[in-house]
Amino acid sequence: MNHKILIIDENGTVPHDTRVWREAVALRDAGYEVTALCPRGQGRDSRGYEVIDGVHIYRHPMPPEAKSAAGYVLEYSCALFWQFLYAWWIFMRRGFHVVQGCNPPDTIFLVAGPFRLLGVAYIFDHHDANPELYIAKFGSKGPLYKALASFERWTFRHSEVVISTNESYREIAIKRGGCKPEDVFIVRNGPDLRTFKSVRANPELKRGKRYLVGYVGTMNAQDGLDILVDVALQVKNLGRRDVHFTCIGRGPELSTLRNTVREKGLESMMNFTGRIPDEDLLEILSTADVCVNPDKPCEMNDISTMNKIMEYMALGKPIVQFESKEGRFSAQDASLYADWRGGAADFAAKILWLLDHPDARKKMGAFGRQRVQQTLAWEYSVGHLLAAYQRALDKARGERRETVPARAGDRPQVVGPRQQAIGNRPQATAVEAEDTVNVR
Repeated sequence: MNHKILIIDENGTVPHDTRVWREAVALRDAGYEVTALCPRGQGRDSRGYEVIDGVHIYRHPMPPEAKSAAGYVLEYSCALFWQFLYAWWIFMRRGFHVVQGCNPPDTIFLVAGPFRLLGVAYIFDHHDANPELYIAKFGSKGPLYKALASFERWTFRHSEVVISTNESYREIAIKRGGCKPEDVFIVRNGPDLRTFKSVRANPELKRGKRYLVGYVGTMNAQDGLDILVDVALQVKNLGRRDVHFTCIGRGPELSTLRNTVREKGLESMMNFTGRIPDEDLLEILSTADVCVNPDKPCEMNDISTMNKIMEYMALGKPIVQFESKEGRFSAQDASLYADWRGGAADFAAKILWLLDHPDARKKMGAFGRQRVQQTLAWEYSVGHLLAAYQRALDKARGERRETVPARAGDRPQVVGPRQQAIGNRPQATAVEAEDTVNVR
């Protein structure tokens, strides 16, 4: 049987959302028929429908990205409306056996609910811990926070399988969500080394400076780009005129950040590119001498794995970031860790120390590249993704299969429907908490 999948992604466009796109391609390669549903973006991602590399992509309308609590309610309500309509259209036109909901928000289980009555399995791909994310954005609890906590709880309850990005999120699914350990799989968000690799450095990108500090990521309140602006100001006030900062990405804070750079007189040493093609992104990061992650220390950032960290490591770049549980797990000796009590001053000092010590930069970069190649690359997550799908399909059919915990660094021996068609029956593999340290 050729199983069909619908992946619903509200928080990003496909294929621009790299995690979702890697999942879609891996499932396609395993023999699944994959359809993705996401918001319309900009440029090429504004097309309502297209097929890319065999993956069918439908894109629904969306209001502008929200910056307030009321705005998020409007955004998510609009997304839910269009997801319902498009999901039924796709079901009638193409059909699907599994819905994978990628949060935020934690409302996609409502879209999947009617289809579960028809035997369709629901997989929750847990990208963000929304209660913690709300506090990181707005700083306090309230009625909306309580609603988010309820939606999260209901999402876990109505999922056949949960895909977690790291051990911290897996613990949330089990302890806070009440999920069985054998139904929670860690699928880490490592870079695909076949496509994400260094290119020749371009000295012109340093804009006449000796050193380049690079950043890539989203421009939200909790992402600390305002701190990075203060870091650049610290570097300037220390008399250093040989450093340039380039920040890649977009988000609701982008225009505010550009205005702040102008107000503080930093135009000659800091720029924000917005969204750019992947080849330009790789060229900038390959040219950078140091890469940074200025995420503000908070519970959300402490438990979340930032994709940018592993991308920097894949390119062999030393990193500066604030201390965090998952940030330290990912980078280990590839990073220096600034003390939040020292704020922008300590962050700037660590950047300058690395710039002034090329041997340390080289050693840290080599360590990071090796760690990705041996442990954190996307290829190490594919087996767990396929195991999660096999588990969900078996549960939807009412089958109870024996699960075998994956040891650290193991790749589950799980195959997709294309391999099943020639007689290889896979055994689902669950990732047990104590055995996941090397398979993020």
